[in-house]
Amino acid sequence: MLRNAFEPWHLILILAVLVLLFGSKKLPDMARGLGRSMRILKSEARALKDDERPETPRTAEAPRQEAATPRRESAARH
Repeated sequence: MLRNAFEPWHLILILAVLVLLFGSKKLPDMARGLGRSMRILKSEARALKDDERPETPRTAEAPRQEAATPRRESAARH
């Protein structure tokens, strides 16, 4: 049913409505802004992935820190 949702004439009709609503002068500015937003989103997504990669070796160090933590707590209790 939705497999052929957008045919070429649908896209032409949508483009015509956009030109009528926003005017031909605003559309390039809107497209430019959308492109910038997509670039920012992609760079932030890459930065998040890069931040997650160095943490993988740190997880091996985490049990050592957890083992040291109960000793401090037990010393504080006595």
